[in-house]
Amino acid sequence: MDNASALYLGLISGTSADGIDAALVRFDDNTPQLVDALTHPWPDALRTRILAVAQDEERLDLDAYGRLDVAIGQCFAEAAAKLLERNAAHTPRVRAIGSHGQTLRHRPAGEFPFTLQVGDASVIAERCGIDVVADFRRADVAAGGQGAPLLPAVHAMLLGRPDATRVVLNLGGIANITVLDPAGKVFGFDTGPANGLMDAWHRRHRGGAYDANGAFAASGRVDEALLAALLADAYFALPPPKSTGREHFHLAWLESHTAVASVAPADVQATLLELSARSIADAIARHAPDSLDVLACGGGVHNAVLMRRLGELLGTRTLASTAVHGVDPDYLEATAFAWLARQRLLGLPGNLPAVTGARGPRVLGAVYPAPR
Repeated sequence: MDNASALYLGLISGTSADGIDAALVRFDDNTPQLVDALTHPWPDALRTRILAVAQDEERLDLDAYGRLDVAIGQCFAEAAAKLLERNAAHTPRVRAIGSHGQTLRHRPAGEFPFTLQVGDASVIAERCGIDVVADFRRADVAAGGQGAPLLPAVHAMLLGRPDATRVVLNLGGIANITVLDPAGKVFGFDTGPANGLMDAWHRRHRGGAYDANGAFAASGRVDEALLAALLADAYFALPPPKSTGREHFHLAWLESHTAVASVAPADVQATLLELSARSIADAIARHAPDSLDVLACGGGVHNAVLMRRLGELLGTRTLASTAVHGVDPDYLEATAFAWLARQRLLGLPGNLPAVTGARGPRVLGAVYPAPR
């Protein structure tokens, strides 16, 4: 298949596990362009299991791990198959599927640093009849990097500007920023929580997957003492490169702060929203002081209360969705993993050492061939 005419399909479920995003992507030169996309829901029982394991609330024996790996792979295959069916005329041109998988652990520091994404790629290749590229993060970790974030290279291609410094803000379960300066330099890191803690607290006290439009947070008031205790976490003061996930910022972490017990649930939710907004704004002020605008993507762009508070804290900087520049905020991550799959098949690096801290550029991902 001619690489110039090939399409790629990207798959990801983020730290919130709020659905599997699938994106069908074409390439104009090396720049990804979204063709079509969808979000495939998790079965409730499987999503509950994923969140429990990812938050260190239970441990897996090897049999349970194997079953979970395959079950997640089957759901990823269903998401890809649904998008392929909807675009049947394009399917013969799909060269590969880039599957991020579902992160269960991300611990890039310590004596044995590792990151673990599951979702059996062989299941996806067998079901869809298309080669799959997966396991994108471990090569960067093996090279001394954080393995995250991996989106900044795509942010630079789609959203960089030649006349000013810009920040791209991804509001997933965890927030990360990409700083794009006009000279073409790129760096970024995870700032801390975005939606993940708010989702978990809302699920416990109100049910449902997330705080729709920030209504629960808006019904409460920020508890300044609790906020100060949360912001005192050592992660926020660490210099980049750095990355984090649900294994650090989860409900057990929240409840380790004894002040939580005496704060009304709605006030805790308001405080968690303020924690996300404040830590993001502080990171931008510290590491991109000359930035003029911030472009947001990820599920958090749909939380009007969070976006409004971020806008207030960012001061003179303009905050907007990436949609204003023609980039769908809901499928930018899935688009990036389509690009990473293409990079792997072309034998080109997918990481940016200035972002992850790796010893150098690395070709990322392993190829799982489809049946021939």
